[in-house]
Amino acid sequence: MTTVLDTFPAPPPRSLEAPLSTHTVTELDALESESIFVFREVAAEFERPVILFSGGKDSIVMLHLARKAFAPAGVPFTLLHVDTGHNFPEVLDYRDNTVAQLGLRLEVAKVEDYIADGRLRERNDGTRNQLQTVPLLDAINEHRFDAVFGGGRRDEERARAKERIFSLRDEFGQWDPRNQRPELWSLYNGKHKPGEHVRVFPLSNWTELDVWNYIARENIPLPSIYYAHERDVFERDGMLLAVGPYSQPRAGESVTERTVRYRTVGDMSCTGAVASTATTPADVVIEVAASTITERGATRADDRASEAAMEDRKREGYF
Repeated sequence: MTTVLDTFPAPPPRSLEAPLSTHTVTELDALESESIFVFREVAAEFERPVILFSGGKDSIVMLHLARKAFAPAGVPFTLLHVDTGHNFPEVLDYRDNTVAQLGLRLEVAKVEDYIADGRLRERNDGTRNQLQTVPLLDAINEHRFDAVFGGGRRDEERARAKERIFSLRDEFGQWDPRNQRPELWSLYNGKHKPGEHVRVFPLSNWTELDVWNYIARENIPLPSIYYAHERDVFERDGMLLAVGPYSQPRAGESVTERTVRYRTVGDMSCTGAVASTATTPADVVIEVAASTITERGATRADDRASEAAMEDRKREGYF
């Protein structure tokens, strides 16, 4: 009499001396795998996703992961940059060269256009980071993007630590931190009503140190501004601001040439540099591992406005 067990006979006994095959999954491997899964999940669930791409390190790593997720095919998403008009030229050059080399589609929403036609007004302090929300939401509505990839990480700032990987925005582009969906067992709910969209954070579980270790491992090129270079700077509120067309020293602020690098890049008028001699990703890893202050806390003046500065902006639709 033949049984089911007869159909699949037992394998021969294994020798106790035979070595077991082992494969070590590093933390970076696990983070990469999770991010790639998120990109593929969005491609399956949504119709018109877009990647926020500024030429900053987090968006560069995010694009690298998207390329891996769909290789050998190309990235199936449009890129979107909300340009304040006060960006570092090294970063804009990197952005444009990357788009050209990879044959990607880039949409640029310019804050300058909104100021020129009166839809936005210049702030008294001259910074423009907080003016990005309206152009961003208009671009999302105009192009009917239903999923927007952002490079936010939970170690950057308290408000970003409250986000889910899939974060729902209402028909006004606003975020309610009390109305978020559970993500048990890596199950992501992308359901949304017409007019709503979902912000997606593939780097949500990464840290600044993880990002730099990954950049080193994958040999990802970055704008030169991320590594040590000579620059004329002046000190304000404990930050080193570069002398430029959008940031000038005030009375009593002396200009010196320092060896610096940038931990994060954004509006030149409110993004500070840090003293550094790091010229390679490995050097930066050592510096970041020793740092006790987050990159935004150390170098972004707009995040110092109040304890809830970032959360207030995110509620209104900011990144």
